[in-house]
Amino acid sequence: MPLCLCYNAVVKITLIQVGKTKTAYLKEAETEYLKRLGPYAKIDVVTVKACSGEDSGLAARQVAKKKEAEEILKAIPLDSFVIALDETGRQFTSPEFAEIIRKNRDFEGGSIIFITGGSYGLDSSVLAKANLRLSFGKFTFTHEIIRTLLLEQVYRAFTIITGKTYHY
Repeated sequence: MPLCLCYNAVVKITLIQVGKTKTAYLKEAETEYLKRLGPYAKIDVVTVKACSGEDSGLAARQVAKKKEAEEILKAIPLDSFVIALDETGRQFTSPEFAEIIRKNRDFEGGSIIFITGGSYGLDSSVLAKANLRLSFGKFTFTHEIIRTLLLEQVYRAFTIITGKTYHY
C-alpha cells in the first residue's frame, strides 16, 4: 500500500560525493537512476575532489579525510536534512527509508542532502553534521558502488511513496 498518493511535490535532493565515478558501467547505472528520479526530485550532484593519503599510512589518510570534509561541509546548504552514509549508521527496510523521504518531502521542507565518502570514508566532522547516519548493511562497498545502490534505493522509495509498481 502506498504511503501517500495525494501529494506530488518535487523534493530537492543533493548528492555530495567524494571523487568522480570512473567505472563505465557504474556511471551508466548512475545516469539511469538519475533519469528515473527526474519526475520525483530535482537532483544535483556535487563532486568533491578526493584527497590522496593511501601511500603514507593511517595519519595521511586521516589528513585526507579532513581535507575532504572541509569541502563537503562547504557544500551543505542551510536548512537541509542531511543523510550521511556510514558503515555504523542505522539500517532500514525500503519502506522505512521511503517514509523518511516522504516525511521530509511533505513536512520538513523538502531538501535532502546525501553524503557519500571516498575510499577512506567520512570524517567525524561530516558525520556530526548529519541528521541521520545511514548504513546499507554490514558489508563493505566501494564508494562508487554505494552511489548506485543509494540512487536505486532513493528511486525505489519514490515508487513506494507513489504506489508505482517496481520490483518487490
